[in-house]
Amino acid sequence: MNSRMRLVAGLSVVALVAAGCGGGDADGGPAPGAGAAGGNGVLELGYALPQTGQLAFLGPPQIQAARYAVSQINEAGGVLGQPVPELVGGDESDQAAVAQQSADRVLAAGVDALIGAAASGMSLAIIDRVTGSEVVQCSGSNTAPNFTDYNDGGYYFRTAPSDALQGPILAETIISDRHSRVAIVARADDYGVGLADATAQSLQEAGATVATNETYDPNAQNFDALVQQVRGAQPDAVVVIAFEEGTQILQGLIEAGLGPDAVGVYGADGLRSEELPALVAPGNPGVLAGMKGTAPASAANEQFVTDLRQFAPDLVEVQFAPQVFDCVNIIALAAAVAGTDDPTVFKDEIVGVTKDGTKCTTFAECRQLVADGQNIDYDGASGPLEFVDAGEPGTASIEIYTFNAQGQLQTLDTVQSSPTQ
Repeated sequence: MNSRMRLVAGLSVVALVAAGCGGGDADGGPAPGAGAAGGNGVLELGYALPQTGQLAFLGPPQIQAARYAVSQINEAGGVLGQPVPELVGGDESDQAAVAQQSADRVLAAGVDALIGAAASGMSLAIIDRVTGSEVVQCSGSNTAPNFTDYNDGGYYFRTAPSDALQGPILAETIISDRHSRVAIVARADDYGVGLADATAQSLQEAGATVATNETYDPNAQNFDALVQQVRGAQPDAVVVIAFEEGTQILQGLIEAGLGPDAVGVYGADGLRSEELPALVAPGNPGVLAGMKGTAPASAANEQFVTDLRQFAPDLVEVQFAPQVFDCVNIIALAAAVAGTDDPTVFKDEIVGVTKDGTKCTTFAECRQLVADGQNIDYDGASGPLEFVDAGEPGTASIEIYTFNAQGQLQTLDTVQSSPTQ
């Protein structure tokens, strides 16, 4: 199996680490020398995003999106009359220890906000360091539900929607295809469990039967027993919530007669990849024809994707790039509203710049409204954010995708999801 496969992980969590890892020093305190309380008149940003390890291919779209946002902000005159300096970078990797060391280095540089981590497991590894240092943290791809109520002191934000918003759309897609007996298999981590439970609940509320809801160790050598459990449940649809190990699971399901030509097969953001059919069955691009899935929408904003690729021509994936772009913008706009780069002050403005004001879609447009004394409602590259008090989207743009007979990934629809749906 190709460990560098570009499965666009919803990055809710990486099972390569324990999700509970966290804390700053050995006693759980903030990293020494970190923090930028008081501000110095210049908004300084950093990031902890994957540059090495199995997740290295996921770093470029997010890093380039952050840099693109900074370039747009500086073209518009910067923040507080000063350009935003070059981002201070740190490698998230796929190991908690590496992510923590990188976060410490970024924090030691005196940044006001940190973008990342990409995976929820890595964010859980560094969140206490970052927020404990009174530095804002914003992730564009954390989707695990447990961040909603995390005790972060009001410093953690995410522009990616919680899987509590994606699950109902995935369930609705399955129900719309007239399936009523569904088997769910999911990674045994915060991402897998959270999305599986949200999907199962919505399926049951719609009258469907969840024949089985199994979690698995993503580092297992094989998934034969898991496939047999699914087969024994006699489902008419199977949901696979996976990252790259999903290739093996899908191969097993097909061999067991549970491929898309026999039952409904569904995935989520972790399996949204143009490369997936070729990885499942090289030389047989139609093997996943009819498979569907859901993911936080990234490719729906075609103009943003075009502009980003002009800025970074070598970019391949764009998943979660709009969300990271929006992270940078809401931080910059909050600092503009607060009139300071002090994160202890501007953190309180981040939720407000995303709702209940005059609509605007670019930093330049929004900042002018702020200068004119107006409240703003930033609708970003990833769509309307409408943050709730927990510092995350109250509504989400969710893409429904499929694979056609030629193995091509296609977007079927983009729909809005909210807690009241």
